[in-house]
Amino acid sequence: MSYKLYNRVGSGGFAVEAALALAGESCELVLIDSEPGTPLPASFKEINPWGQVPVLELSDGTLLTETAAILIYLSVVHPGAVGPPPGSRDHARLLRWLVFLSANIYEGILRLDYPDRFTTDQSREAARAIRQAAASRISEAFSILEEECRGTSYLLGDTLTAADLFLAMLFAWHHNHQQHPRIRALTHRVAGHNLIAPIWRRNFDHRLQIKWGRDES
Repeated sequence: MSYKLYNRVGSGGFAVEAALALAGESCELVLIDSEPGTPLPASFKEINPWGQVPVLELSDGTLLTETAAILIYLSVVHPGAVGPPPGSRDHARLLRWLVFLSANIYEGILRLDYPDRFTTDQSREAARAIRQAAASRISEAFSILEEECRGTSYLLGDTLTAADLFLAMLFAWHHNHQQHPRIRALTHRVAGHNLIAPIWRRNFDHRLQIKWGRDES
């Protein structure tokens, strides 16, 4: 199967590219000339009207958006490579955590970075309140995942899945890494994985202070 992945360096398409690498699938990578935290070119809305990356184009031209949805699709099309077999108990857990990560942590990070999108009150006080609430909510969500990782190497056990790719990316984007040592260790494992490390470094080494997968301090 052939894929085309639209992304910009340092953005959420990392998790999709990494999942494809785990599945042994190559993709045509189309990098948008835009820095994370800045608007994408207006012309990109012809591909995704919501104006966000990643977008995965399938061989028949179908366009998939939303990182969690793309990872769910890949877990079904490539069973065993990026997630447990569909219909299994663990695949149900995979779906749970991918949606949880998208709805609670990814959305919370957006509120931290772009509070103006979530209120009509453009005052500093409103932005501060949104950020404080988002930071608290993100911490609560990570605490739930921290407990889920008790006694295991990865979120679903001892096998790396798409949920770990998404979790590691979001955790690395987060600013407080000390409160959740199990997720911190998981992120190092993901970033140091032999198939994932080159993709991680290309996307994040230039913009994250921690050299994940190497700097264990």
